[in-house]
Amino acid sequence: MTDHATTHPMTDLTAHLTPGAMARAHRHLVAKAIAELSHERLLAPVEAGDGWRLDLGGSTWTFTARRHPLEHWTVDAGSVRRTVAGEPAPVDAQDFVVDCFDALGIPDHLLAVYLEEVAATLASAAWKLTHHTLSSADLVHADHQTIEAAMTEGHPGFVANNGRIGFGADDHPAFAPEAGADVRLWWVAVRRDEAQLSLSDGRTEEQHYLEELGEEVLVDFEKRLRDLGLDPADHLYLPVHPWQWTNRLAITFAPDVARQAIVPLGEGPGAHRAQQSIRTFFPVDHPERSYVKVALAVQNMGFLRGLSPAYMAATPAINDWVAELVAGDDELVSLGFTVLREHAAIGWTGDAYHRIPVASPYRKMVAALWRESPVPHLAEGERLATMASLLHRDASGVPLVGELIGASGLDAATWVARYLRAYLRPVVHCLLAHDLAFMPHGENLLMVLRDHVPTRMVMKDIGEEVAVLTDRPLPEAVARIRAVVTPDLAALAVHTDVFDGFLRHLGALLDESGLLPDDDFWALVHDCIADHAADHPELAPAVATYDLLREEFAHSCLNRLQLRNTLQMVDLADQAESLIFAGTLRNPAARR
Repeated sequence: MTDHATTHPMTDLTAHLTPGAMARAHRHLVAKAIAELSHERLLAPVEAGDGWRLDLGGSTWTFTARRHPLEHWTVDAGSVRRTVAGEPAPVDAQDFVVDCFDALGIPDHLLAVYLEEVAATLASAAWKLTHHTLSSADLVHADHQTIEAAMTEGHPGFVANNGRIGFGADDHPAFAPEAGADVRLWWVAVRRDEAQLSLSDGRTEEQHYLEELGEEVLVDFEKRLRDLGLDPADHLYLPVHPWQWTNRLAITFAPDVARQAIVPLGEGPGAHRAQQSIRTFFPVDHPERSYVKVALAVQNMGFLRGLSPAYMAATPAINDWVAELVAGDDELVSLGFTVLREHAAIGWTGDAYHRIPVASPYRKMVAALWRESPVPHLAEGERLATMASLLHRDASGVPLVGELIGASGLDAATWVARYLRAYLRPVVHCLLAHDLAFMPHGENLLMVLRDHVPTRMVMKDIGEEVAVLTDRPLPEAVARIRAVVTPDLAALAVHTDVFDGFLRHLGALLDESGLLPDDDFWALVHDCIADHAADHPELAPAVATYDLLREEFAHSCLNRLQLRNTLQMVDLADQAESLIFAGTLRNPAARR
C-alpha cells in the first residue's frame, strides 16, 4: 500500500523542511545576525575565553569569531552555542530575535512580521541547501543565468533578506530566483485613457511593442480584443507577474477586470527567469529583448515590491539623461562603464485606489518597465555575472571569488586591483565629476568578465536609485532625482554603499580564505581612489569636498532601518531623511 502522505505533491512542496537542513539554516542565520547586529552596534559581544558571549533575554549565546576592518565580524556558524538556565538549547534564529527583542527596538506590532520574514528566510535557505548542487568551481565557467540562480545569500547585510511574505510553498519553486525556473509572464490590455506609457527619446510605441512581443503576438492580442468587442487602438499592453495576476489583479482589482479596464490576454512570448531582485525577469528565449520589471505585491526586505505609475513616468527620461552623461564622459568611456537604460515604463491608474486622496501600496500594483539587455553589447570572449557572485560561497564553503582568481592565472592583488578599477573608480568618478550617486550594491551591477577577470561594469536599476546630490542644474524632466545633502552625507554614496555595503564583505572573505590580507585589500582601495585623484587634478576641489580618504565616516545602518519599520524601510522620495546612524566607523582606506 502506498503511503499517500509521502508521495502527495503538497507534501513534496515541503520536502526541504527537514531537521538537518533547517538546523544548518538556523546556524547560518544566527551567525549572520550576530555579525551584522554587532556591526551595527545593536549587540555588544564580550570576550569569553577563546570566544565571545552574548547574554540576551533568558539565553546565553557563545561563539568564536574574527573581526575585520569596518567592525566586520566573521562568526563561525559551527561554533554557536546557546544555553538557557545553564542547559544546552537549540540554535534557533527566531528565538535569537526574541532574545534580542529589547536591544533591537522592533515596534511591538511589527515583531511578528519580522519573525515571519525570518521564518521565510530560513525556508528559502533550507530549499537552497536541499536543491543547489553546483560548486564554486562549476560556476567559474557558467553562464549568466546559471550564476544568477545559484546565489544563496541574498543581500549580504540584511538578516531577514528572503521574506517574500505572500508567496506560498508552491510559488517558491515556480518564481524564486534560486529556483531558476522558466516563467511565462502574463499580459493584459489596459485602457489607454487610464494608463501612461513613457518611452525613451526616439522610441515609439509601435517599435517598442514590436521588439518586445513580436508581430505574431501583437496580431493575436489585437484579435482577442476585437473578439471581445474592444478596439485595440483604445488599449496599451502591460506585462504582469503570474502571481500578481492570480493574487492581486483578479481579486483586488476584480471590478476593473469585470468592466474590461483590465483585459487578460494570456501568456506572453518566450520564457523568462527571475533575477536576484525577484520582480525583474531576463528573457532567456530572446536574450536580445529587454529585461522586464513587474509589480509584485509581496513583502520582502522592508518593502512591498510594487511599482509606482506616477514615480515611473519620468523613468525613461531619467535613464536617457544618465546614459548620455555616462557616454559623454571620457573617463567613464575609457573604463568601459555603461548603464542599462530603462527605456519604457507603463502604469495603469484607473482603479478606485487612485481616486481616493490617500496614497497606499495599492497604487503600485499594476505597472511595469523594460530595461535594455546587456547581451547585444558583449564582445567576443566576454561573459556576464552578477557582482553579488563575488560574495558567494558554495555548500562546502568555497568562495567563487577564489575560484575566479585561480582560473585567471593572476595573483589576488592584481585581480582585485583590476576589479576595483572596473567597479570603484567609475563610481568615485561619477560622484566627484557629476555629484551623481548610484546604488552600487552587488545585485545592481553586472560584471563583464574576460578570462575570469572583471574588466568593466554595467550599472542597472537607474530610475529608482540614481540621485544628484547637489543643486547643479538639471533638465526639468529629471528634476526628481535631485537630493541635495551635505558633502559628508553625499560621500556615504561611497563610504556606506560601496565600502560598508560591499567591500567590507569582500575584503573579509578574501582575508578569511587566505587570498589577500585585510591591510593589502584596503591599501588597494586607497590606491584606486588616490590614483583617480592624481589622474584628474581638475577635480581637486571635489576631492577635497567629498574627502573619501578621511579618517572616519558616519556609520549608516541598514538593519536598523528594517527593524524600525518592517513594512516600509525608507521613504523613497526622501531617503536621506530616513537614515539611521550609530556613531562613526574608522575608514580602512584612509590616507596612509
